[in-house]
Amino acid sequence: MDQRTELSEFLRSRRSRLRPEDVGLPQYGRRRVPGLRREELAQLAGVSAAYYTRLEQGRGPNVSTAVLDAIATALQLNAAERTHLLRLARPDGRASRASRAAVARPQRVRPAVRHLMDQMGTVPAYVLGRRMDILAWNRLGDALLGDVSGRPPQQRNMAWLVFLDPATRELYEEWGAKASDVVACLRMYAGRHPDDPGLAALVGELSVKSPEFRALWAAHDVLDKGYGVKRLRHPVAGALTLSYETLVLPADPDQQLITYHAEPGSPSAEALRLLASRLPGAVTGSAAGAPVPARPGP
Repeated sequence: MDQRTELSEFLRSRRSRLRPEDVGLPQYGRRRVPGLRREELAQLAGVSAAYYTRLEQGRGPNVSTAVLDAIATALQLNAAERTHLLRLARPDGRASRASRAAVARPQRVRPAVRHLMDQMGTVPAYVLGRRMDILAWNRLGDALLGDVSGRPPQQRNMAWLVFLDPATRELYEEWGAKASDVVACLRMYAGRHPDDPGLAALVGELSVKSPEFRALWAAHDVLDKGYGVKRLRHPVAGALTLSYETLVLPADPDQQLITYHAEPGSPSAEALRLLASRLPGAVTGSAAGAPVPARPGP
């Protein structure tokens, strides 16, 4: 993915969200396209219109942190968007070389992490890796996600499941919000690893097969996965309201441990307990430590 093109499209997408009245500017005449004009954004950021235009067109010089901060403030970017802007506008050559070397290596989940998940008898848990590959899971996590262990390795990817698997679409009560979050997390990952051929292959496949994905990818939203609440319609456990937490694993910042839990004493907690009681005793799948194979190119 060309970072200059990504920077250009990201800045245009953020500028298009703002109206003059959002930033205290008067509204003059009709606008052919939504959002602020480049001149207006440049005025708010304290730079010349020509300078900002070159930057948005992906042909500007190296930009200082102070200028990027001013542009981020003018665009009303959140913390994740600011980080993404900085990565796109000021790529680090050494970091890029390290990134290319990292994505060439298969990811493995440490045995201690797998043992930790094994002990979470009533807590669904799984590990997400690069480009949202599902690297490992415990029994209840497998049951909650719909038998990840029984799928071909190329389908063990959260984005693939959300957009191309009908059962996963039915699982999430608020599928649209889940889909938006998944794409925004992929965009954030793309800012860290723009040269990842596996990501390019995944985005290409989803763009061809899912119009919803194409529309969301074009929006250039970014998100760091964090915590929150999901409402699910599980085919066995029924309606579930679960809180989730995301923990970045220290040995590999591209691995995240995701856990779900229900409020103690709630119907969802009882439903999870009953679901866990019906499961066989062995932990299955990639939790045994096998690396996820590389996704073929487009």
